[in-house]
Amino acid sequence: MDHDPGYLKGGEAVFVDVDGVILHARVDPPEAGAAAAPPLVFVHSLGTEGRIWDAVVARLPATQRVRVDLRGHGLSDAPPGDYALASLAADVLGVLDRLGVATAVFVGVSIGGQVALQAALDRPERVAGLVLLDTAARIGDRAGWEARRAEVRSHGLAASADAVVGRWFAPKSRASDPIAPRGYRNLLLRTPVAGYLGACAALRDADLRSRTADIAQPTLVLCGAEDTATPPALVRGLADTLPNARYAEIAGAGHLPCLDRPDEVAAHVAAFLDGIT
Repeated sequence: MDHDPGYLKGGEAVFVDVDGVILHARVDPPEAGAAAAPPLVFVHSLGTEGRIWDAVVARLPATQRVRVDLRGHGLSDAPPGDYALASLAADVLGVLDRLGVATAVFVGVSIGGQVALQAALDRPERVAGLVLLDTAARIGDRAGWEARRAEVRSHGLAASADAVVGRWFAPKSRASDPIAPRGYRNLLLRTPVAGYLGACAALRDADLRSRTADIAQPTLVLCGAEDTATPPALVRGLADTLPNARYAEIAGAGHLPCLDRPDEVAAHVAAFLDGIT
């Protein structure tokens, strides 16, 4: 049964059927008296889920906020087979449809950033703005993603978990708080293998480089200064191709600044929202 948005409470878990795929989201409605601002939809990275945005959401103005678990991740279904970036974007838009959200600012990190870009290309009228973290129009290459998929098929996620999580956090963050990376390693290991492989296929095939100049929405592009997965030069290159983008780096952050520098990420997002409302 679809959920009536009028009955949603802060941070309520919502399950939505989008073309036969059950997708999970957590929804915070706007607080009474909050300044008008567009809803925000948060899209996570490969091998994580919507909860990686929790610390950022807690620091943002109280507009409506939706944290989606992509198919294959979190509490969403993990159908077998290759996923496509267009399907992932359609999933997120389908969740917004069921919540009655006509337009939103998309906030995405890594593959989540690519999903946001795809949504802006496919349904520009639904995207009021973009906040893109540690992402690019093309991430890696076909051979690299096929090698990742082969490794996971043969050895599971545990074989590469330490290396993957090591890229999520900057070295200083790992040293000052070694417990958090261990916890997020558990999150990675709980990702369904089918979902991980499917999302890797989407990353393998996604190449938006010829289309980013068509994205006219106001855009904030952020990158962790110590990101080795999508380095600052690559992410700045994305910003340079977007007609209405501003780029900033977050000192002391790795591939997922929402985890090791949520204060700085939230401050950038809040300032961006002030500029477009």
